[in-house]
Amino acid sequence: MFVLGHAGITLAAAVLITAALAKVQPTTRVNELRGRPQASPGMSSSQGSSSVGIASWLTSLVDRIDIRLLLIGSLLPDIIDKPVGMFFFRDTFSSGRIFCHTLLFLIVITLGGLYLYWKRNKTWLLVLSFGTFTHLILDRMWLTPRTLLWPLYGFSFERVDLSYWTQAMFYALLTNPTTYISEIVGAVIVICFVLLLVRKGNLYSFFRNGRA
Repeated sequence: MFVLGHAGITLAAAVLITAALAKVQPTTRVNELRGRPQASPGMSSSQGSSSVGIASWLTSLVDRIDIRLLLIGSLLPDIIDKPVGMFFFRDTFSSGRIFCHTLLFLIVITLGGLYLYWKRNKTWLLVLSFGTFTHLILDRMWLTPRTLLWPLYGFSFERVDLSYWTQAMFYALLTNPTTYISEIVGAVIVICFVLLLVRKGNLYSFFRNGRA
């Protein structure tokens, strides 16, 4: 999967999670204020939940996190691993999926993010962690356990032939449904997000402070 697939699908996942939270939190807060127990799952007490749209979910998301960090996190493993493994240390690693495509890296930044949240109420590292998590899922890293579970299978990574990497990338983009469908879906999501920013007049604000 490439840039648009990772960025768009990660953004969509974050928006959907925010939508789920938006449906749960109003009922919980009202019940807490009234001192009443929460309603059973079969009873809906949120009158406006059916009218919640994508725009309001996105607004709720940006109130919680910096979306710029989310998009960076969705690409973070590639941002680090590809230059290191394919260019700077090509002869050593010969792969674009090394340290930051491992479960160990995800665990480390997640624990660091939890620490920052508990101690300083900072969420930026958790946002990067979520983006990294979706990246590993979308890359289907479970198919390469030697990398995902590094260093349990040894300290070396799976090597690939990089001689025709560019050609192979374009070939996959044109012929592999998993690749081109995910890129199309991601592109549609990113375009819709940009159009929403333009419609609201918040494009400059987004690039400046991550708010939409």
